[in-house]
Amino acid sequence: MYKHILIATDGSELARKGLEHGLSLAKPLGAKVTVLTVSEPMRPEVERAARMGGVDDPAGCFDQQIDAIMKERFAFIEQRGSEHGITADLMHEIDDSPAEAIVRFAKLRGCDLIVMSSHGRRGVQKVLLGSQTSEVLANTTIPVLVVR
Repeated sequence: MYKHILIATDGSELARKGLEHGLSLAKPLGAKVTVLTVSEPMRPEVERAARMGGVDDPAGCFDQQIDAIMKERFAFIEQRGSEHGITADLMHEIDDSPAEAIVRFAKLRGCDLIVMSSHGRRGVQKVLLGSQTSEVLANTTIPVLVVR
């Protein structure tokens, strides 16, 4: 059925549910798994504020923090994958729009299922807080499994 599953995660507790579902689904299907995390770049106003606060190399500090977070996140994902008997490709991208990056990545890599989590917000909460999951759903033709 599915041959290449893309699991999108931001490392949150909720996203871990999506990770577990994706890994559990991949094993019996014998599907390849790629786990993608998308980070937003450092905003110019944050960089300016950091410089005003005395940070000499805000971009370098930001990159170091992202690297440390990704090492920890990827170690967790590798452990969970191992427990499921799955070896996943681990990918990290930096993009202003995580949803666009997920859709683009899935298409370029030939993924035939995207697994991700959602808080399931509706109405004003969804409009105010945005929803990467809603954006992915609206912009892809690839099936999406949404875990809540």
